[in-house]
Amino acid sequence: MYLSRLRLNPLHRAVQRDLADLQQVHRTIMRAFEQAKDTAQPRRDLGVLYRLELPASSGPQLLVQSAARPDWTFLPSGYLGAGVEPECKNLGQAYSALQAGQRFRFRLRANPTRKISVDDAGRPKGWRPARVELRGEENWIAWLEAKASRHGFRLLQTTASDGVPDILAAAPIRSSGCRGGIAENGRSRITVFSVLFEGRLEIVDAALFGEALSRGIGAAKAYGCGLLSIAGGR
Repeated sequence: MYLSRLRLNPLHRAVQRDLADLQQVHRTIMRAFEQAKDTAQPRRDLGVLYRLELPASSGPQLLVQSAARPDWTFLPSGYLGAGVEPECKNLGQAYSALQAGQRFRFRLRANPTRKISVDDAGRPKGWRPARVELRGEENWIAWLEAKASRHGFRLLQTTASDGVPDILAAAPIRSSGCRGGIAENGRSRITVFSVLFEGRLEIVDAALFGEALSRGIGAAKAYGCGLLSIAGGR
């Protein structure tokens, strides 16, 4: 498993184009993988996840995780900050050593949604269920707790007895893009709702947790959601 950090130049026209369109930044990232042409579902099959970060002390950064080693040499001159090279490290050894009981700080930008069934909406048969966003911090955290229980970890509490998860859920953002160009009827337009979670977790099942790290959590993984990052610290 590889993790790349791309420190972007916000003044570069190609960076501005990519960050303004979810589909375009997805295309740019996938160009780093020669193997993509040999698989029907390249993002999923190559385990590609990414997250855009906006540190207060520097410009925008892309974190890109993948099962295959990427090749960033195609990026145009000036796409990255002056004198900056892509950073890429192998996480395989660190991830394989994870064990139940270990505690970490984590960061996750996710798409907390639920599916509307036919019965919920009273739609006729044949209507495809859609995802609708959850609203409010209480619902976002409940969504994450449910995901945690299925992905081999639990959210730690602020104290041993108060039952309140030690999590910060940042204000949601909506990002957009165009799938295959702009259609007159607007159907090619995509909009992704996401929330940034930061907090503390404990591994319960190392195998399930490893799958969450490698496959991501929730929907909209092609559009900057789902990448779970962990760092040392209790």
